[in-house]
Amino acid sequence: MAHPIHDANEYSPYGNLTKDEFYHKHHISHQETTIINALNMKIFTQSWQPDDEKLKGLLAMIHGYTSESSWIFELNAVALAKAGFVVYALDLQGHGFSEGPPDHIPDIHPLLLDCLQFFDSARARHPKLPHFLYGESLGGAIAILMCLQQKTAWKGLILSGPMCEVSRKFKPVWPLEKFLPLAAFIAPTWRISITRPPACRSYRENWKRRLVERSPNRRTCGRATAATALQLIKVCDHIKRNGHQLEVALLILHGGDDMICDPQGARRLYESAASKDKSLKIFPGMWHQLIGEPNHSVQRVFNTVQSWIQIRADLSNADNN
Repeated sequence: MAHPIHDANEYSPYGNLTKDEFYHKHHISHQETTIINALNMKIFTQSWQPDDEKLKGLLAMIHGYTSESSWIFELNAVALAKAGFVVYALDLQGHGFSEGPPDHIPDIHPLLLDCLQFFDSARARHPKLPHFLYGESLGGAIAILMCLQQKTAWKGLILSGPMCEVSRKFKPVWPLEKFLPLAAFIAPTWRISITRPPACRSYRENWKRRLVERSPNRRTCGRATAATALQLIKVCDHIKRNGHQLEVALLILHGGDDMICDPQGARRLYESAASKDKSLKIFPGMWHQLIGEPNHSVQRVFNTVQSWIQIRADLSNADNN
């Protein structure tokens, strides 16, 4: 099955089609909603599902730090909806259409609570389907936290470039890293300007980088605040200490030349996880955002994901019949 990235150009993920024409071409039904979270903030959510195909499972997707649930990220959602899954995603606080300050995450737990709230309600709508979770980068870290908290609620966890360890190439240089706790306390919203925005090191293809920058919903400049940088490092440390408690079926995908999230963190998670069903795929030469690779490489990655999730969905559905 062809990934819809083949339709995209540098101006639109839908190529020369309108958004509605794009969905019609791929026989996908799409819905947008807004939920109110525990902090009384408006959180944008959406879903995709095939028009005429019996559903094989549910997939909840969480985007990364410089992304959103729409635009180029949603092409993966459409691809998996075409494969027979109902897909749910939300814009994290401060991203896309959701409320919240951009590039500022002093505490990851409110984002985690939003995901739990929305995806629990989505799973309740489809109680008989096997439920899978997918996270990219920061979204991968949140997905790990969800599975550590919910244990057996998910049939499988797919991680793409998960934020298990921030690359030394992207961390604040010494001695700034040592002063992060003080900087986060004194000036939590100070943007660390000595590092380049992560998007320029995430997408290998230049035209895809331009496509991402043209998103009408893009709110990020990509430069983390001091409080955010400290929080992300703390999250990585938490995953390093607790990743061995993961028991869910696990597929980890990572670019071998990822300059944002160190592949070594993914290896450590894979080795330590208690999951009996676990796979690690390191793609040599690929960068952080796997959809940012040449289209033939994107297809290769997607084929890996599609095969993995369909096998486990089919087994789960067979057990339930």
